[in-house]
Amino acid sequence: MTRNIQKILIANRGEIACRIIRTAHKLGFFTVAIYSEADRNALHVLQADEAVFVGPADPTSSYLHSEKVINAAIETQADAIHPGYGFLSENADFARACEDAGLTFIGPNADAIALMGSKRLSKIAMLQANVPCIQGYEGGDQSEAALIENAKNIGFPLMVKASAGGGGKGMRLVHEASDLAAHISTARSEALNAFGNDELILERALIAPRHIEIQIFADGCGNTLYLGERDCSIQRRHQKVIEEAPSPFVDEQLRKRMGEAAVAAAKACNYCGAGTVEFLVDSDKQFYFLEMNTRLQVEHPVTELVTGLDLVEWQLRVACKESLPFTQEDIQISGHAIEVRLYAEEPRKNFMPQTGKVKVWKPATNARTDHGVYQNMEVSSHYDPMLAKIIVKAESRASAVRKMARALRETQIIGINTNKHFLQNLVQSSAFLGSDVTTAFIEQHAQHDDMKGSLSPSFSILAKAALLFALTQNKHASALVYDNALNKLTPTWQHTMGFAYPIIITCNDVTASMTVTPFTNHYRICDTGTKTEVTLTLLDLTPQSLVVEADKLRSTASYAANGNTLFIDDGTGHFMFSCVTHSKVDSQKTQGTAQVNAVMDGVIVALLVEQGGTVNAGDTVAIMEAMKMEHPLKAAIKGTVHLSPITAGDQVKSKQTIATILQADEVIHE
Repeated sequence: MTRNIQKILIANRGEIACRIIRTAHKLGFFTVAIYSEADRNALHVLQADEAVFVGPADPTSSYLHSEKVINAAIETQADAIHPGYGFLSENADFARACEDAGLTFIGPNADAIALMGSKRLSKIAMLQANVPCIQGYEGGDQSEAALIENAKNIGFPLMVKASAGGGGKGMRLVHEASDLAAHISTARSEALNAFGNDELILERALIAPRHIEIQIFADGCGNTLYLGERDCSIQRRHQKVIEEAPSPFVDEQLRKRMGEAAVAAAKACNYCGAGTVEFLVDSDKQFYFLEMNTRLQVEHPVTELVTGLDLVEWQLRVACKESLPFTQEDIQISGHAIEVRLYAEEPRKNFMPQTGKVKVWKPATNARTDHGVYQNMEVSSHYDPMLAKIIVKAESRASAVRKMARALRETQIIGINTNKHFLQNLVQSSAFLGSDVTTAFIEQHAQHDDMKGSLSPSFSILAKAALLFALTQNKHASALVYDNALNKLTPTWQHTMGFAYPIIITCNDVTASMTVTPFTNHYRICDTGTKTEVTLTLLDLTPQSLVVEADKLRSTASYAANGNTLFIDDGTGHFMFSCVTHSKVDSQKTQGTAQVNAVMDGVIVALLVEQGGTVNAGDTVAIMEAMKMEHPLKAAIKGTVHLSPITAGDQVKSKQTIATILQADEVIHE
């Protein structure tokens, strides 16, 4: 017996909302999007058949406001709600509220969500289902004394984990018994603030394991299958960065054992729909239950590419009460797929999330790119910094790696810092090519400039930036242009040839005094400080790309120019330059002061120093929250604190001054 679903509301945003809309339309369903104030022009809003405004940018007042979401479905006469991932996707109360409102929740039942949403209760259930689990403590006595006593039986190192939630919050690695009480206290506080639940579990720590998950699918007719594994070992801050299927570490025997354990886990909670059972695997190929995600995973596309199945399609079909038409024997893994997550973050600054405007966006042509990005899109501090997923498939892992490197090179995103070049360097590293990949990979292999990239621009990119400023700002220098009719560069002036135009540019902490000298068919660029120079022949110039030749080597750079600001990417890194040639020097700035500025748009959650208090260099002055993370704002020098008129709870903009630190001999006069 099938269920009649005609219209589906997608309770999400960004790339996953677009992904669901695409398959829903393919199957003939009508779709409804929801959007916040920050997403009025978002791609998912444009792609859906209808869209409902649900409130301010703050997720708690929009995408996480279950009553508004359900009312939007009722008002548009939707039959079902697809939660995507994140937001309300693993909220058991929301699933129940949907059913109470007569709406089909496209996911498992609320009881399964509630059980698997608790690391403590789910581990108890897994032990009863004979699913391998790490030695630990998941008892109901949550007193500090009980936790410390049980830790002695487990041994060190061990993990203290929040029972609720995820994303690395409320999680601490403890090496010594003497540190345990402090870590329990901080983990409990962090868990309570993040999830409203301070329950903890303890587990023996596995050092540098592999993080391997099994995709399962269950219908309402008694069929539960596993669709192979995904290796998600490469992570930063306990969040995945690269996923691949199949895992280069997993053989057929291990795949079968893990798959059967995942099916047992799903059956233990009467699961229905798409789900993922995550395991940690040690070097001896012993695996242990980590958690079950009761939703579609971010990384589901790699499974789709190697199995040929559309997982969203089968979510929708199962929601309509259809049974799976294939058996476990029908599931075949073909080829190798890799996915990378494109984040708005700065790897060169410890992966700090970034906000700003996307000036240029061109996805690769030889890859699948799931995204919600569009030209001039504002990347807000209110949401997760993931912008897109780039996915490739090839016959072998080596071929897939090569294809991914090419796809990353082709992907153009200008105007906001991302991890694109970090990913490009990572997938081409000998460590990754050797498939020696554990959860310690980034810590062991990716902490140097050759992987993360340098914050200081090379002379090559300085020269291109100086030339672009000359071409876009100086009417004399830019008089040498490409004449399409003549198919060559043609000078329209003669009297300024050989004149050196001074251009002073800044990038991060680098200030460079450059000169650009035009000649008949080339430009000479010189850094007057280092006396380094290069001759560039301009071959092509468009509003978004520059092609030059130097010493018989041709190179291309993507860019976006806006007055005195230039964003440029030459394939080695993404940099923002400012032209300060005609800027006045602020004579009132002194060497005896240092500002504490917001690192991005966000909310000040705590001020830790009082007006007039003293701090040492490195002390935390304030804590701000942005993109689902807390960021400490620290003093750069020792001195006295002069706070700006800001209080906890205030919204702040990127680079806004929170406090000024004055050395002992400096005074601010009101």
